[in-house]
Amino acid sequence: MVQSLDSQTIKQQALILGFHKVGIATVFPDPVADQSAPTPLQKWLAQGCHADMEWMADPRRQDLHRVMPEVRSVICLGINYYTPQQRPSGQGYAKISRYGWGRDYHRVLNRRLKALTAWMQKQNPQIQVRYYADTGPVQDKIWAERAGIGWIGKHSNLISREYGSWLFLGEILTNLDLEPDRPHTQHCGTCTRCISACPTVAIRQPFVVDANRCIAYHTIENRGVELPAEISQNMDGWVAGCD
Repeated sequence: MVQSLDSQTIKQQALILGFHKVGIATVFPDPVADQSAPTPLQKWLAQGCHADMEWMADPRRQDLHRVMPEVRSVICLGINYYTPQQRPSGQGYAKISRYGWGRDYHRVLNRRLKALTAWMQKQNPQIQVRYYADTGPVQDKIWAERAGIGWIGKHSNLISREYGSWLFLGEILTNLDLEPDRPHTQHCGTCTRCISACPTVAIRQPFVVDANRCIAYHTIENRGVELPAEISQNMDGWVAGCD
Protein backbone atom coordinates (compact mmCIF):
# COMPACT_ATOMS: atom_id res chain seq x y z
CA MET A 1 0.00 0.00 0.00
CA VAL A 2 1.35 3.40 -0.99
CA GLN A 3 1.21 5.85 1.89
CA SER A 4 3.22 8.71 3.38
CA LEU A 5 0.65 11.47 3.57
CA ASP A 6 -2.48 11.77 5.64
CA SER A 7 -5.64 13.72 4.91
CA GLN A 8 -4.95 16.55 7.36
CA THR A 9 -1.46 17.22 5.99
CA ILE A 10 -2.77 17.40 2.43
CA LYS A 11 -5.58 19.74 3.49
CA GLN A 12 -3.15 22.07 5.24
CA GLN A 13 -0.95 22.25 2.15
CA ALA A 14 -3.97 22.92 -0.07
CA LEU A 15 -4.93 25.91 2.08
CA ILE A 16 -1.34 27.19 1.98
CA LEU A 17 -1.48 27.07 -1.83
CA GLY A 18 -4.59 29.25 -1.91
CA PHE A 19 -7.53 26.87 -2.02
CA HIS A 20 -10.47 27.97 0.11
CA LYS A 21 -12.21 24.61 0.48
CA VAL A 22 -10.85 21.08 0.53
CA GLY A 23 -12.48 17.75 1.27
CA ILE A 24 -11.78 14.10 0.60
CA ALA A 25 -13.98 11.26 -0.62
CA THR A 26 -13.25 7.55 -0.83
CA VAL A 27 -13.75 5.75 -4.13
CA PHE A 28 -15.42 2.37 -3.81
CA PRO A 29 -18.32 0.47 -5.39
CA ASP A 30 -21.44 1.08 -3.33
CA PRO A 31 -22.63 -2.36 -2.14
CA VAL A 32 -26.04 -0.95 -1.21
CA ALA A 33 -26.83 0.89 -4.43
CA ASP A 34 -28.93 -0.82 -7.06
CA GLN A 35 -26.50 -0.94 -9.98
CA SER A 36 -29.37 -1.62 -12.40
CA ALA A 37 -31.13 1.65 -11.54
CA PRO A 38 -30.26 4.65 -13.74
CA THR A 39 -28.17 7.35 -12.08
CA PRO A 40 -29.28 11.01 -12.02
CA LEU A 41 -26.79 11.70 -14.82
CA GLN A 42 -28.20 8.88 -16.95
CA LYS A 43 -31.75 10.14 -16.39
CA TRP A 44 -30.67 13.68 -17.33
CA LEU A 45 -29.05 12.43 -20.52
CA ALA A 46 -32.06 10.27 -21.42
CA GLN A 47 -34.28 13.36 -21.17
CA GLY A 48 -32.02 15.20 -23.65
CA CYS A 49 -31.20 17.90 -21.13
CA HIS A 50 -27.57 18.01 -22.30
CA ALA A 51 -28.58 19.53 -25.68
CA ASP A 52 -25.64 18.85 -28.03
CA MET A 53 -22.98 18.48 -25.32
CA GLU A 54 -22.23 14.89 -26.23
CA TRP A 55 -19.13 14.76 -24.04
CA MET A 56 -21.47 14.67 -21.04
CA ALA A 57 -22.39 11.12 -22.08
CA ASP A 58 -18.79 9.88 -21.73
CA PRO A 59 -19.22 6.59 -19.80
CA ARG A 60 -16.10 7.35 -17.75
CA ARG A 61 -18.16 9.90 -15.82
CA GLN A 62 -19.99 6.98 -14.23
CA ASP A 63 -16.86 5.17 -13.03
CA LEU A 64 -13.65 6.88 -11.91
CA HIS A 65 -11.75 3.62 -12.29
CA ARG A 66 -12.14 4.06 -16.03
CA VAL A 67 -10.42 7.43 -15.67
CA MET A 68 -7.67 6.19 -13.35
CA PRO A 69 -7.64 2.45 -12.56
CA GLU A 70 -5.54 2.93 -9.41
CA VAL A 71 -7.72 5.62 -7.84
CA ARG A 72 -8.55 5.16 -4.16
CA SER A 73 -9.45 8.68 -3.08
CA VAL A 74 -10.63 11.97 -4.56
CA ILE A 75 -9.31 15.24 -3.14
CA CYS A 76 -11.90 17.90 -3.95
CA LEU A 77 -10.89 21.55 -3.89
CA GLY A 78 -12.63 24.88 -4.28
CA ILE A 79 -11.63 28.51 -4.87
CA ASN A 80 -14.03 31.31 -4.01
CA TYR A 81 -14.52 33.67 -6.96
CA TYR A 82 -17.13 36.05 -5.60
CA THR A 83 -16.35 39.74 -5.88
CA PRO A 84 -18.40 42.48 -4.20
CA GLN A 85 -17.97 44.71 -7.23
CA GLN A 86 -21.27 45.34 -8.96
CA ARG A 87 -22.12 45.59 -12.63
CA PRO A 88 -22.99 49.04 -14.02
CA SER A 89 -26.73 49.56 -13.97
CA GLY A 90 -28.77 50.37 -17.03
CA GLN A 91 -29.71 48.63 -20.25
CA GLY A 92 -26.63 49.93 -22.05
CA TYR A 93 -24.45 47.29 -20.38
CA ALA A 94 -24.35 43.59 -21.18
CA LYS A 95 -24.03 41.09 -18.34
CA ILE A 96 -21.10 38.69 -18.01
CA SER A 97 -21.02 36.04 -15.31
CA ARG A 98 -18.59 36.78 -12.49
CA TYR A 99 -16.53 33.70 -13.26
CA GLY A 100 -15.52 35.40 -16.51
CA TRP A 101 -14.43 38.70 -14.98
CA GLY A 102 -10.87 37.71 -14.16
CA ARG A 103 -8.26 35.35 -15.48
CA ASP A 104 -9.32 32.06 -17.05
CA TYR A 105 -10.34 29.94 -14.06
CA HIS A 106 -8.99 26.79 -15.69
CA ARG A 107 -5.49 28.29 -15.58
CA VAL A 108 -5.90 29.53 -12.01
CA LEU A 109 -7.07 26.12 -10.80
CA ASN A 110 -4.59 24.13 -12.86
CA ARG A 111 -1.63 26.09 -11.53
CA ARG A 112 -2.60 25.36 -7.92
CA LEU A 113 -3.57 21.76 -8.64
CA LYS A 114 -0.22 21.21 -10.32
CA ALA A 115 1.59 22.70 -7.33
CA LEU A 116 -0.30 20.49 -4.88
CA THR A 117 0.22 17.28 -6.85
CA ALA A 118 3.93 18.08 -7.31
CA TRP A 119 4.24 18.57 -3.56
CA MET A 120 2.46 15.25 -2.91
CA GLN A 121 4.75 13.32 -5.24
CA LYS A 122 7.78 14.99 -3.69
CA GLN A 123 6.79 13.41 -0.38
CA ASN A 124 6.61 9.99 -2.02
CA PRO A 125 7.36 9.35 -5.72
CA GLN A 126 5.09 6.28 -5.63
CA ILE A 127 2.04 8.47 -5.13
CA GLN A 128 0.00 8.54 -8.33
CA VAL A 129 -2.15 11.55 -9.14
CA ARG A 130 -4.34 12.91 -11.88
CA TYR A 131 -5.99 16.31 -11.61
CA TYR A 132 -8.81 18.10 -13.39
CA ALA A 133 -10.29 21.58 -13.38
CA ASP A 134 -13.55 21.24 -15.28
CA THR A 135 -11.45 19.53 -17.94
CA GLY A 136 -12.11 15.80 -17.60
CA PRO A 137 -14.85 13.17 -17.30
CA VAL A 138 -15.38 13.70 -13.58
CA GLN A 139 -18.67 14.66 -11.92
CA ASP A 140 -17.06 17.39 -9.86
CA LYS A 141 -20.19 18.52 -8.01
CA ILE A 142 -21.14 14.97 -7.05
CA TRP A 143 -17.68 14.28 -5.65
CA ALA A 144 -17.49 17.67 -3.92
CA GLU A 145 -20.74 16.86 -2.12
CA ARG A 146 -19.40 13.44 -1.10
CA ALA A 147 -16.23 15.14 0.15
CA GLY A 148 -18.23 17.48 2.38
CA ILE A 149 -17.44 20.74 0.59
CA GLY A 150 -21.11 21.57 0.10
CA TRP A 151 -24.41 20.25 -1.18
CA ILE A 152 -25.97 20.28 -4.64
CA GLY A 153 -28.79 22.81 -4.76
CA LYS A 154 -32.00 22.76 -6.75
CA HIS A 155 -30.18 24.79 -9.44
CA SER A 156 -27.78 21.80 -9.76
CA ASN A 157 -24.77 23.81 -8.57
CA LEU A 158 -22.79 23.16 -5.43
CA ILE A 159 -23.59 25.33 -2.41
CA SER A 160 -21.15 25.78 0.47
CA ARG A 161 -22.03 27.34 3.81
CA GLU A 162 -19.18 29.84 3.54
CA TYR A 163 -19.23 30.81 -0.14
CA GLY A 164 -22.62 29.87 -1.51
CA SER A 165 -22.31 28.79 -5.14
CA TRP A 166 -19.30 31.01 -5.83
CA LEU A 167 -16.75 28.20 -6.04
CA PHE A 168 -14.49 27.01 -8.82
CA LEU A 169 -14.11 23.24 -8.38
CA GLY A 170 -11.16 21.00 -9.09
CA GLU A 171 -10.20 17.50 -8.03
CA ILE A 172 -7.19 15.27 -7.64
CA LEU A 173 -7.52 11.52 -8.14
CA THR A 174 -4.91 9.57 -6.20
CA ASN A 175 -3.93 6.02 -5.27
CA LEU A 176 -3.64 7.05 -1.61
CA ASP A 177 -6.07 5.59 0.92
CA LEU A 178 -7.06 8.79 2.68
CA GLU A 179 -9.45 9.36 5.56
CA PRO A 180 -12.64 10.71 3.95
CA ASP A 181 -14.81 13.56 5.11
CA ARG A 182 -18.46 13.13 5.90
CA PRO A 183 -20.67 13.80 2.85
CA HIS A 184 -22.55 17.08 3.10
CA THR A 185 -26.24 17.03 3.89
CA GLN A 186 -28.97 18.83 1.93
CA HIS A 187 -30.06 22.24 3.20
CA CYS A 188 -32.31 23.68 0.48
CA GLY A 189 -35.46 22.72 2.33
CA THR A 190 -38.55 24.28 0.77
CA CYS A 191 -36.63 27.15 -0.83
CA THR A 192 -37.25 27.60 -4.57
CA ARG A 193 -35.68 31.04 -5.13
CA CYS A 194 -33.26 29.77 -7.78
CA ILE A 195 -36.12 28.18 -9.73
CA SER A 196 -38.16 31.39 -9.62
CA ALA A 197 -35.16 33.54 -10.58
CA CYS A 198 -34.29 31.72 -13.83
CA PRO A 199 -35.58 33.94 -16.67
CA THR A 200 -35.84 31.10 -19.20
CA VAL A 201 -37.33 28.48 -16.85
CA ALA A 202 -34.31 26.24 -17.42
CA ILE A 203 -34.70 24.55 -14.04
CA ARG A 204 -37.49 22.26 -15.20
CA GLN A 205 -37.77 20.70 -11.75
CA PRO A 206 -35.65 20.75 -8.59
CA PHE A 207 -32.11 19.54 -9.34
CA VAL A 208 -32.74 19.25 -13.10
CA VAL A 209 -31.43 21.98 -15.42
CA ASP A 210 -32.36 21.71 -19.09
CA ALA A 211 -29.44 23.01 -21.16
CA ASN A 212 -31.81 23.58 -24.07
CA ARG A 213 -33.32 26.45 -22.08
CA CYS A 214 -30.19 27.54 -20.20
CA ILE A 215 -28.70 30.98 -20.86
CA ALA A 216 -25.22 29.79 -19.88
CA TYR A 217 -25.40 26.98 -22.44
CA HIS A 218 -26.65 29.22 -25.23
CA THR A 219 -24.10 31.99 -24.60
CA ILE A 220 -21.08 29.70 -24.21
CA GLU A 221 -21.59 26.23 -25.70
CA ASN A 222 -24.22 26.68 -28.42
CA ARG A 223 -22.56 27.02 -31.83
CA GLY A 224 -25.79 27.61 -33.72
CA VAL A 225 -26.23 30.65 -35.95
CA GLU A 226 -29.30 31.88 -34.08
CA LEU A 227 -30.72 31.40 -30.62
CA PRO A 228 -34.21 29.98 -30.17
CA ALA A 229 -36.77 32.76 -29.89
CA GLU A 230 -37.88 31.67 -26.42
CA ILE A 231 -34.28 32.14 -25.27
CA SER A 232 -33.30 35.31 -27.13
CA GLN A 233 -36.43 37.09 -25.90
CA ASN A 234 -35.66 36.29 -22.27
CA MET A 235 -31.89 36.84 -22.01
CA ASP A 236 -32.28 39.54 -19.34
CA GLY A 237 -29.11 41.22 -20.64
CA TRP A 238 -26.82 38.19 -20.35
CA VAL A 239 -24.18 37.66 -23.06
CA ALA A 240 -21.82 35.22 -21.30
CA GLY A 241 -22.97 32.84 -18.62
CA CYS A 242 -25.49 33.59 -15.90
CA ASP A 243 -25.23 34.40 -12.19
